[in-house]
Amino acid sequence: MPASHPTSFSGPAERLHKLQCRTSNNTSNGSVPVYVMLPLDTVSMNGGGVNRGRAMNASLMALKRAGVEGVMVDVWWGLVEKEGPMKYNWEGYEELVKMVERNGLKMQMVMSFHQCGGNVGDSCSIPLPSWVHEEMSHNPDILYTDRSGRTNPEYISLGCDMLPVLKGRTPIQVYSDFMRNFRDRFSEYLGDVIVEIQVGLGPCGELRYPSYPESNGTWRFPGIGEFQCYDKYMKACLQASAIAVGQNEWGRGGPHDSGNYNQFPEDTGFFKREGTWNTDYGNFFLEWYSKNLLDHGDRILSSADTIFQGTGAKLSAKVAGIHWHYHTRSHAAELTAGYYNTRNKDGYVPIAQMLAKYGVVLNFTCMEMKDEQQPRHANCGPELLVRQVKAATKAARVELAGENALERYDESAFSQVMSTSRASDTIGLSAFTYLRMNKKLLDGENWRNFVGFVRSMSESGRRVSLPESDSTHSDLEVGL
Repeated sequence: MPASHPTSFSGPAERLHKLQCRTSNNTSNGSVPVYVMLPLDTVSMNGGGVNRGRAMNASLMALKRAGVEGVMVDVWWGLVEKEGPMKYNWEGYEELVKMVERNGLKMQMVMSFHQCGGNVGDSCSIPLPSWVHEEMSHNPDILYTDRSGRTNPEYISLGCDMLPVLKGRTPIQVYSDFMRNFRDRFSEYLGDVIVEIQVGLGPCGELRYPSYPESNGTWRFPGIGEFQCYDKYMKACLQASAIAVGQNEWGRGGPHDSGNYNQFPEDTGFFKREGTWNTDYGNFFLEWYSKNLLDHGDRILSSADTIFQGTGAKLSAKVAGIHWHYHTRSHAAELTAGYYNTRNKDGYVPIAQMLAKYGVVLNFTCMEMKDEQQPRHANCGPELLVRQVKAATKAARVELAGENALERYDESAFSQVMSTSRASDTIGLSAFTYLRMNKKLLDGENWRNFVGFVRSMSESGRRVSLPESDSTHSDLEVGL
């Protein structure tokens, strides 16, 4: 059993120094450790155990033999604090941690303060705790709201971060209490088995607004999405900011000409080539919208940094790979999500700089995508976007890790990940987390491709091909 780690308190600068030392040690030989995301419903809905325990253990054995470093799992707020405020049930996760430890693997554990269901790849439904839903019914303004008044139950609005709207506690206090209780319960595993804590900062765990919700067909790819700033707390903040700059009329609401979820940039007055986004008003609004998102991330990560200092576990935060309409001037889809990234402005450097304050790893998606594979009408640019984010992390001196955005099992996707993971004139990846463990991954050809990918990543990106009939356990099949 790993030794227990006492809690100590060192400053962000010392934490960043330790992180940079670990980064240097991990990537000095060019190898990139691979983790695998476990199923969304790994822990049972009552929180009392691991679903399909025998199959999960066999899967972990297979991953270990394939050379995988570890696994990632969502620690759902909606499961752990389900029974009431500060009533935590960690039983299922404790069983999982022990199972992972027995198989000689490491863990990335995600503090998932969002609901599961309604987004790409969501195969089950895990809502926020019922006592939180009670507060939502009494006060719908604690939810993100679009211009038409539609609310989104995925995540609590950042507009009320510092207000006691959750049974007398603020959302920041609720998240902090959750993380602190997690630390105390799993202290003996932190830094040894649990090597990374990814802190959820928004819908899908990502630092962003829920600007492109798929539930009920609200949004479809490649729509531009909508701004989410119409709850009463966000509107009051916008009004105060407009008054502060002497432009009262700018605080009456978000842009009136920004279109709807499924339009394209040129269909709107705000996002078109010479649109309102590139005016004094546009700059004011986008600065306000993106700064509120950065401040939200800063508040939670500041607390997480204090809570997990001295445990030996690194912190990470996930940033969404919003690659559609990247080849337009306004980058509309990124703007509605809260990333103020346009032809004239870099929106990822400020995010990387915020993470750098606490030595937090920037975890970025869409590492498997190629521009040529995207529909032409969507103006996608995943490869350029990844390069921009790599440059931003280099400038801010933060560690970069990656994920694939969609479930892919083909060699083309694996080759693209290997290409983007290599250190170049910018920065390589310190780790890669593969989406996701399921029966498809363990099927013959898919499994062979995956094992070859893992070995290639461990050998500095040098392509390793496996024979059709392999005797080194790469063909190991596990029934789920």
